[in-house]
Amino acid sequence: MADLFGNDPSQQAKASAAPREDAPLADRLRPRTLDEVIGQEHLTGPQGAIGRMVAAGKLSSMVLWGPPGTGKTSTARLLADAVGMRFISVSAVFSGVADLKKAFAEADKMAGVGQKTLLFVDEIHRFNRAQQDGFLPFVERGTVTLVGATTENPSFELNAALLSRAQVLILNRLDAAALEKLLARAEELEGPLPLDDAARDALIGSADGDGRFLLNQAETLYNAQINTPLDPAGLGTFLQRRVSVYDKDRDGHYNLISALHKSLRGSDPQAALYYMARMLVAGEEPLYVLRRLVRFASEDVGLADPQALIQCLAAKDAYEFLGSPEGELAIVQACLYLATAPKSNTAYAAQKSAWKSARETGSLLPPQNILNAPTKLMKDVGYGKGYAYDHDTEEGFSGDNYWPKEMEPQTYYTPVERGFERKVKERIAYWEKLRAERKDA
Repeated sequence: MADLFGNDPSQQAKASAAPREDAPLADRLRPRTLDEVIGQEHLTGPQGAIGRMVAAGKLSSMVLWGPPGTGKTSTARLLADAVGMRFISVSAVFSGVADLKKAFAEADKMAGVGQKTLLFVDEIHRFNRAQQDGFLPFVERGTVTLVGATTENPSFELNAALLSRAQVLILNRLDAAALEKLLARAEELEGPLPLDDAARDALIGSADGDGRFLLNQAETLYNAQINTPLDPAGLGTFLQRRVSVYDKDRDGHYNLISALHKSLRGSDPQAALYYMARMLVAGEEPLYVLRRLVRFASEDVGLADPQALIQCLAAKDAYEFLGSPEGELAIVQACLYLATAPKSNTAYAAQKSAWKSARETGSLLPPQNILNAPTKLMKDVGYGKGYAYDHDTEEGFSGDNYWPKEMEPQTYYTPVERGFERKVKERIAYWEKLRAERKDA
């Protein structure tokens, strides 16, 4: 009798057992051996981490990290078969603490008769921190070999203690060649797809690296019993295009905003526009994108082009005035302006340096000559005495010392020879020349 995990405690069934004839196409095409896993040869091949562990006959706990439809579950099942381990699968979506305790108790019992257990935890990132900690003693004792699967960055979603006991293995998004192999396997089983060559390429492109999605779409085509091959336009009207994989509070969000920021910094307007489009098309809040553009205008353009900040704030106003989709053109304009503007991070660097000095010398009093003296007592003790009013000089520059007497003058801001900052640099050099001349006089 099977337990709540779908496992037979008395005699573990093979993880790669043949599926039912009426099972979905993706299940019927699941690989039966690790050699049949498509697109992950860097892990499953003879020189890969999984290939080496299987060859040695001993598995370490691991976390399989990769996009949907890349073979994480299939790989875990086949690992158990490859080394003769008992396979138990739980899902963090449906399982709780009681389920895990039952799984660990069964694993302890089977260990007593010499049968090791591979515990596969799907979507392991959905377990909270306390539940993740619950795995640790059983992994350390060797009660189970843990294989977790996640689509999220383990650095953010998994406890450091758990990560220190498990090797993170990254599964690749399936490329066009890998997806073509999947379609070829489907056609060996079900016959040719009703598609011309261009539509076939379009179907592969629509999968966005997800093998399961591709096979589900292929199954829809088979079930429709289409007699005349479809062209791309016909395919587009028949199938709904896959929704972009983009969780606004998870890894995809941070990956794309990082790609946008670095494309802007690298002065590539085409790539910047692509990544911004990816975010907005997938449903990102336009005002979030605008906030990042405003930040970029100060951090990476700065005084090399002071208009950059004004452009971004104007784009925010335009978007709030027009809304979507009309207002999104203003966001595009701001993005292109930033990508093509001269770049300087000197304001950003100056801020960090000045903040550091402020923390280290925050109690020093400014020199008395630049302090206001609103009372007679303050005048009597020297506040404001000897202040040089810059506008009274011929150059509008007194060259006075504005630093606390216990502190040497510092240089936080060093403009670059780009854009507007070239002029700023000339002004600072002129003032430094005047200051030196008056000091020597």
